[in-house]
Amino acid sequence: QVQLAESGGGSVQAGGALTLSCAYDLVPLCVGWFRQAPGKEREWVGHIDTRGSTNYAGSVKGRFTISEDDVKKTLSLQMSSLKPEDTAMYVCAADVSLPRCRATPWTPSYWGQGTQVTVSS
Repeated sequence: QVQLAESGGGSVQAGGALTLSCAYDLVPLCVGWFRQAPGKEREWVGHIDTRGSTNYAGSVKGRFTISEDDVKKTLSLQMSSLKPEDTAMYVCAADVSLPRCRATPWTPSYWGQGTQVTVSS
């Protein structure tokens, strides 16, 4: 059973914007996003913690915004001022465990399959 499913990926020009969505069917205590580019390790993008606060990686802070609609059970990633370096597979993630949600680094257990974002220069 798929518990998280991303959508909204695509190709955009540098400086453009794109919004990704993630529909989930669990009841998470924390939700967020990772990304992984070819040849690079998975990178934490940001997440909403158990207190409802949103944390971002320095590389995306000020350009990306994570939001959640817990009624519609949808997580969003609004991306603006996109750079070629943002090109990656974007994956949403979540967890239902308080310790894992509060762990540093963030270690969610539930993952989507990803949606590709390609930013051209």
